[in-house]
Order: sequence, then structure tokens, then C-alpha cells
Amino acid sequence: MFNALNRYLSRLDGDARTQQKDGHGYGFQVLRNTNLELGIEPWFDFIVGINGRVIDNPDPRLFAQEVRNCAGGTVALGLWSAKGQRTRVLHIPVPADTRSLGLSLQWTPLAVASNVWHVLDVPANSPADHAGLLPYSDYILGTPDGILHGESGLGELVDDYIGRPLKLWVYNNEYNVTREVEIVPSREWGGEGALGCVLGYGALHRLPAPLSEPVHAPGETMFDGDMSGTGAGADQFTSLEPPSDGSNAFVPASSNEFLVPAQMVGTPPPPAGSAPPRGKKKERHGHAPKRMMDDYFAEEEKKSRELDGNIAASKTPPPPPPKASGGPPKAAPPKAEQPKAEGADDDVD
Repeated sequence: MFNALNRYLSRLDGDARTQQKDGHGYGFQVLRNTNLELGIEPWFDFIVGINGRVIDNPDPRLFAQEVRNCAGGTVALGLWSAKGQRTRVLHIPVPADTRSLGLSLQWTPLAVASNVWHVLDVPANSPADHAGLLPYSDYILGTPDGILHGESGLGELVDDYIGRPLKLWVYNNEYNVTREVEIVPSREWGGEGALGCVLGYGALHRLPAPLSEPVHAPGETMFDGDMSGTGAGADQFTSLEPPSDGSNAFVPASSNEFLVPAQMVGTPPPPAGSAPPRGKKKERHGHAPKRMMDDYFAEEEKKSRELDGNIAASKTPPPPPPKASGGPPKAAPPKAEQPKAEGADDDVD
């Protein structure tokens, strides 16, 4: 069923899925930013272009040389954000003395940004409720206690921390803040699951754009499911002009860098067990909704193929049904005529 539906959608959008495969699905993920005034977010932002050209070579020396060539001027970085899957161009002044942007980078596939778990429901008195997880607005990004691989990665890690505190990096899109949450998984809290919350994973649960971002055009939607075509030309980026003050206060990145999901500063997390007041939500935005549906159907198609493969792998045919015992019910034998008693009177005509 999903194969036929995917082929139909491909014909509608001019075989857009084939065009996506030609795009670049890699970029330099920002691991650390030593300058909080620079509008680049660690973990969320990927550098996919520089000075109007797409970055298609993972060699960091080429990227560093391009930055050094702009010493005393500005460099234009094409940034792809995991929040809403959008691209933009940021013009950054490069100091003439240090010739460094103060960023720690790592060549990473953009698909790692989809490795998040959306908190959908939090029952009362559950471990997630006691930890202060908020339904529908919280997203679990990862943990400093281990590396999560795939959809089952979080569940496997939780099983190892039953009865012990587990630290999670959680992003809230309503407040646009990342915080560290400590939760104690348990199977004895009176409900289902060790975390005590319903989680969503996949194309329908990617990070949305922050509610604070304005809507640029009517009809834009919440998500953009195009993960592989984000390395297109710089004409797709939203240009941001260089700062007018010409600030060059950049600090070189130190050697002992580590992965952190965001600069955890600003608004403190809401108190545990109480949801913050929610105002009127602003209109969300994004890009083509059929990209999101394409990714959803691709995931379902993969699951369907795996299921079909498991059935085909079994070469032993199922045993025939057992034979029914006995045949149809037989009629009872006719009763023998009783002999007439002696001396009985015959019927008279």
C-alpha cells in the first residue's frame, strides 16, 4: 500500500524524491560557541555553505583556509538549523589578528538532528511528571550519560538506569530553551513505561521552529521534512547583513571541546510538577508539507518491507489444518417391529 502511495506522490511533485537524493546531507555541526553574541546555536546549527558556495568536502583545513582568506573582512556562512529545518546566511566579521571565529565544528550528517523524542503525554505522579517534563512542547535531544542510536536508543539507555538518576538534555520549543533534566526511571510508579510518558519519534516529531520567529509568508506550515536537499545553493538562504558596530570580539576555540546541545543560559526551567502558564500561541511556519509526508511514508514503507522480508525468510510452509475426526453424523438404525402378543385382537374392517 505504501509503495503505491509513494509512487503516486512522486508523480505529483515531479519525482521530487529523486531530486532530494542529489542534495548534500552533511555539514559542519557547531559543537561549541565561545562567543554568546554570535547568533549560532551549538548542536542545532550546521554550516552547510561558505561565501555563497556549498560545502561538499569534509576537510576542515579547506574551511579554515577560506575563513583565513577573509581576515579583516566578513565571511558569509550558510547555516541550516534543526529548529524547523531552515537555512539562512549569516555575515560574520573575521578578526585580522586571531583569524578565528571561536567555533568548534564536526563534519556530521544532517540526519542526526532528527534523532529526537517528542514528549506527547505525561501522566500524573509518573517519573516524567516528577522530573518536570512538559507534554507536547518538550523534546529529548540526548544525554551526557551515553550516545543514543536510532529509535530504540533511548529505551535501551533507560533500561540501564532503572532506579538510578538519568540526565537528559531537553529542548522546549515554546520557550526556546534547552535545559538539563534529571529523571529516575521506575517500573513501580503505577503506570506503563519506565519514564512514565508517551514519546513520539520520526518525521512527524522533528523540532519545530521557535514560536518567536515571524511568519514570512502566508500559507507556510510548521515543518520542512527535506533533510537531504538542505545543501543547495546559497540562493536558498535568508541573508542577514553584517553587524553595524563592526565588533570583532571573538575567542578562539579551546582544545578540550565537547558536545553540548545549547548554551544553557537565560530563562530558568519551570518548577517540577507544575506546568507554566501558556499564552496564545503564535502562528508557526516552515516549508512544503509534502516533504514531511514523504518522510513519513518512507518510514512506513521501510517497516513494511522489513515485515515482508521476515515472512519471506521462512521457507517452511505452514502445516495443513488438522483433519476433522469422524464423518458426518449417521442416522440411527430403524427400530425392529415388536411381535404381537398372543391373543391380541386383529383390527376389524
